[in-house]
Amino acid sequence: MARMAPANSPYIGRFAPSPSGPLHFGSLVAALGSCLQARANAGQWHLRMEDLDSARCTPGMADAILHALERFGFEWDGAVLYQSRRLPAYRAALDQLQATGRVYGCACSRREIADSSVHGIEGAVYPGTCRHGVLPGRAVRAQRIRTDTTPICFEDALQGRVCQQLQTDLGDFVVLRADGIFAYQLAVVVDDAQLGVTEIVRGADLLASTPRQIYLQRLLGLPTPGYMHLPIVLNAQGQKLSKQTSAPALNPDAPLAQLRRAMGFLGHPVPGEVDTVDAFWTWAIGAWNRQQLPPAGQMASC
Repeated sequence: MARMAPANSPYIGRFAPSPSGPLHFGSLVAALGSCLQARANAGQWHLRMEDLDSARCTPGMADAILHALERFGFEWDGAVLYQSRRLPAYRAALDQLQATGRVYGCACSRREIADSSVHGIEGAVYPGTCRHGVLPGRAVRAQRIRTDTTPICFEDALQGRVCQQLQTDLGDFVVLRADGIFAYQLAVVVDDAQLGVTEIVRGADLLASTPRQIYLQRLLGLPTPGYMHLPIVLNAQGQKLSKQTSAPALNPDAPLAQLRRAMGFLGHPVPGEVDTVDAFWTWAIGAWNRQQLPPAGQMASC
């Protein structure tokens, strides 16, 4: 449910699900943590649908996600932002990067990269094959950003100090995919700046993406928000709960039990007298304490 954003709020947070499948318990933990961090700081909390990859989005799923959030008592500020409606903003950012010479065309396929590179923190490290131009007879497939060896470091509110050397750990990364879709790393940076997000609270599965986003923020002259990466929820097989691991959807007909469980996962056991969704939110906003969150790096089973 949308609400009127507080005027001149110093804190702005957000939750950004992908409408490729229904919300699951891991989604609820991320949404709850980001929302309570915003509300406990008397701030705004916005919703963004990350629907750029239309082929992966399920028809009607964005509305289903909004309906589920409403049943769980979430209230967001302002209108929902849809990435699919913001293509000109991403194009403008890409044009800005290209104008500085930081972007170049790449003709390499995934198989070619896997066959010719070393292994990094997220798989194959791009070896820079097309950095100095595409070989004759090859067609450009994607656009990559030039990285360097300067360490990108930040202080995560829960995980502590995190550093990456992008060129060594990841290589030059894609900002415009071979299918013409703007890459997640670019879109999220542009969107967070447009909203004026001051802190990003999300799952620790996205921790490794943060240095790339900070790098793009610096190249585009955008502010860098604070970050807090929450523990990852695992299934019985030790896999991260996700649509890819067939995580069961939230049950919108029984929100209170799932909210209590998510709050407990985040280190805040809910008193027995909290027996309605409205009572849960009143209690949770007042009880929220970052110091009670599970230890840095913890991954827990649901």
